[in-house]
Amino acid sequence: MKKYILLALFLIQPLAHAASFDDQFEAFKKQASPEELYHFLYAMPKGGDLHNHLSGSNLSDWWYDLAIKEEKNGYIYYTKVKINNCKYGSNEYGGKPYLMMFVNLQESEFEKLDDCEKAEYKRLQDLTDIEKQAWKNSIRLDKPSEGRQEFFGTHWTRLGDLNANPYLTVNMLVKNMQAFSQEGLLYLETQTGVKGFKHPDGSPFDTEEVYNLYQKRLADKDVLATGMSVRFQYSLLRFLPDAEEQLKWMYGYVASHPDLYVAVNMVGREDNDKGYPLRFLSTLRELRHKYHGVMLSIHAGEVDEPNEHIRDTLLLGAERIGHGVNLITDPDTMLLMRYSHYMVEINLISNLLLEYVSDYSQHPFPEYLRVGIPVALSTDDRGMWDSNMTDEYYMAVTQFNLSWSELVKTGLNSLEYSFIDDTDKAALMKKYSERMKDFENLFSRKGLTGFKNIKPVSYSFACKYYKICRQ
Repeated sequence: MKKYILLALFLIQPLAHAASFDDQFEAFKKQASPEELYHFLYAMPKGGDLHNHLSGSNLSDWWYDLAIKEEKNGYIYYTKVKINNCKYGSNEYGGKPYLMMFVNLQESEFEKLDDCEKAEYKRLQDLTDIEKQAWKNSIRLDKPSEGRQEFFGTHWTRLGDLNANPYLTVNMLVKNMQAFSQEGLLYLETQTGVKGFKHPDGSPFDTEEVYNLYQKRLADKDVLATGMSVRFQYSLLRFLPDAEEQLKWMYGYVASHPDLYVAVNMVGREDNDKGYPLRFLSTLRELRHKYHGVMLSIHAGEVDEPNEHIRDTLLLGAERIGHGVNLITDPDTMLLMRYSHYMVEINLISNLLLEYVSDYSQHPFPEYLRVGIPVALSTDDRGMWDSNMTDEYYMAVTQFNLSWSELVKTGLNSLEYSFIDDTDKAALMKKYSERMKDFENLFSRKGLTGFKNIKPVSYSFACKYYKICRQ
């Protein structure tokens, strides 16, 4: 009970103060240009990002630059730049699409190819400028014709062996922390694992070796300088034949590594019925007999048709729902979640680009927010959207006319419903409240000139959708 009283005290403080700032924010919204509103929202303190796939959150430029630098650790990467019909037009070879361009291999895998296939690949260092740009575009949604199929069907396959290098993974984590810190975030709860990593010679890493690498890198000065806290979720691809066995291993691993790992998350396309929620009910009930301290934040409702998957996901024990787009079609579960401790992780840009809504008039976010279902904004796979957290806030404000109190509460929710331990959570909520109060006071005295030293960074998404083009 004590912890909830403490959280309530921190909750009341920013909301009470926000009430006096609401009128100022409404006046600012009416007269601000898109660039000014974006600057305001970029400079504004934010809580955390709770729905974040690490490998999907890395910008294409980061992937390229850091992959090249991995030569110092013995990694050389090759990417497919042409098709010589080595497999006589076959669409599939070795479980991977043969006809897919820009699939990435580390040198140990490249050397296993025959001479015909080797001639289809180039080292990343040897790409022409045109090839380099095409390579970067191949792992982000850069064309209007690209959407759900491109994202689920090609991006992850193309990344290939880039995801098998733990040094690259942990340095990508640091890049995300640094960029999020510049946007005013305090906390990141990202999805990453310890299995499947390979040494330059192709031999596997031990899982504890990877875990220790995470811990060591997160203790470095450049990471500590971000001022951010980070925790991990372990993600399960829900429709795999052996998903139950993998879930058992993940549950035990998270329970035994609580310094960094706080939760398990079930991911993957929900329109693949092999991953339906109740498939895992008996396994999770078995696991709860053995382990404590493992939280669940599960993807649910990221699908076109109405169903009761969110209700079933709550039955699995989930505390947070990822996406929840079709919750709006299940009135009984909506009623259950009003003013409850279940939160929905809202991913506005993801839902638009992956075509779960055709436009934001269809998005249920404002309904959830304004009927009392706890919500927080998050970025999902922001590297593949070429966006940032400010873009999510900008969409929320411009599409749904969020008030200042709603903005503050949404940011606070991202800390209150995080899975970090209670002591660190209280400290983060206190810091958020103090930062928000300082922000309001500075803006009240000086307007945007109070933040002239903060230079917003935006990417191609903001340029395409808001005409805010800067790097």
